[in-house]
Amino acid sequence: MDSRSYGQKWHGPLLGLVATGSGLAAAELVVGVFEGTSSPVVPVGQVFIDWVPRPLKEWAIDTFGTNDKVVLVVGALVVLLGIGMGVGVLAMRGARSAAYALTCVTGFLGSWAVLTRPEPTLTKLLPTIIGTAVSIAVIWYLAPRLSPRSARPGSTPVETPVAQPMGVDRRRFVGGAVGIGSAAVLVGGIGRILQRQSEVVGEREDLVLPEPDSPSSPLPADADLDVEGLDPFVTPNADFYRIDTALVVPQVSKDSWSLKIGGMVDNPVELSFADLLSRPQVERHVTLSCVSNPIGGDLIGNALWQGVLLKDVLDEAGVHPDATQVVSRSIDGWTAGTPTEVIMDGRDAILAIAMNGEPLPARHGYPVRMVVPGLYGYVSATKWVTEIELTRWEDYDAYWVPRGWSKEGPVKTMSRIDTDRPASSPGERVVAGIAWAIHRGVSRVQVRVDGGPWIEAELGGVPSNDTWAQWKATVGLEPGRHMVESRAFDGDGVPQTEETAPVAPNGAQGYPRRWIDI
Repeated sequence: MDSRSYGQKWHGPLLGLVATGSGLAAAELVVGVFEGTSSPVVPVGQVFIDWVPRPLKEWAIDTFGTNDKVVLVVGALVVLLGIGMGVGVLAMRGARSAAYALTCVTGFLGSWAVLTRPEPTLTKLLPTIIGTAVSIAVIWYLAPRLSPRSARPGSTPVETPVAQPMGVDRRRFVGGAVGIGSAAVLVGGIGRILQRQSEVVGEREDLVLPEPDSPSSPLPADADLDVEGLDPFVTPNADFYRIDTALVVPQVSKDSWSLKIGGMVDNPVELSFADLLSRPQVERHVTLSCVSNPIGGDLIGNALWQGVLLKDVLDEAGVHPDATQVVSRSIDGWTAGTPTEVIMDGRDAILAIAMNGEPLPARHGYPVRMVVPGLYGYVSATKWVTEIELTRWEDYDAYWVPRGWSKEGPVKTMSRIDTDRPASSPGERVVAGIAWAIHRGVSRVQVRVDGGPWIEAELGGVPSNDTWAQWKATVGLEPGRHMVESRAFDGDGVPQTEETAPVAPNGAQGYPRRWIDI
């Protein structure tokens, strides 16, 4: 038996994997060469995020937390490779035209996804177009050739796949697959290296922040209550939650960034990053919370932000009296709608350039993002912000509003139980956590055991009403299992509501609970 034999069952899936992988590798190289482009997987994933029903979004965040995007990328790759394997099977069975057609359809869908994203250009289409072309070329090279069928004298030869009468040259197929696959790994690696060169890591490291003209108030000595297991008062950048619709973190250079402010204003403004650096800088501790944070959840963080007061910039633009909404847009097309009166009421709404003493991390909005105390992030905390438009409240619904979330998003008064530690006396536990009523402040926190009387907790100090507060309380417990609950009161003495509600459409509510076994 020579090297030529009928195609094995694994030939088709292998061909599809090699062809799809080669296309993705070529796309990665194009992304590395041309700035502002992205892998074909990204725009498709972004469209999926845009269209995903609210219950599925809530499930993804509840299940995977801040890893939801990684799961989505992996899922998209699995689907793409699955389609590729199907393409390979078609090609090995002689249906080359169908394989080409399915590959083109997949590429067309990727191109369509690119065109639906903000500011589509031919350059942005290149990764998808070239990746599709490379996949087709690999199929053409590795799939069985067509050869004339044996014909009667005088008849016209009819083409039929060589896989049927002649089989597949396994040596040629395996050698070609290994060679092309190895080249794809090399090309993809080069593409990733080139992409890293365009990332803003080095730019951030070289950026020197100006000293704040209005520094934050010093942290009280008791801001951190020093209880093991309790989140620190200031959340480290690496631990700060990330919830946004950007499948891949945008890499926006400060040199190319600008902010346009227009709409219902007297004097449209366009600011560069250098313009922001030259303006008076404020520094404030502010707690941000995601509307998707469940009772007792960790989609909340407290940081020290530095930047320019948004009110000062809007005053310069001259806001019309009937402009009741500030619509902010991210570089990836995401939008938030913020009540104008909230930004203009004197609170420290900031165009932030720094977080905890360093330039914003790329994943948190570098070079500039919005921070507005007292509102959930989906209506205020726009990352990578590039445009602000003043409009009427009723004239525009931002990204999440048509998807079923409330148009207004004030942060609710909430508390969280982080830990319970043995106390110095037998049968006692120190229960500790955090509480927040952002921009209203927290006046007190109470805990209770098994539905009994409320016990006052010790409240940690805060620099302002715009942050969370730590709390701790000592409770006496008999042997057995006990349920501990907590509730917070805002600065006006209004208690956290006991009535439970899910995160949609305007934030979860209810008492957090922790079970303790003695």
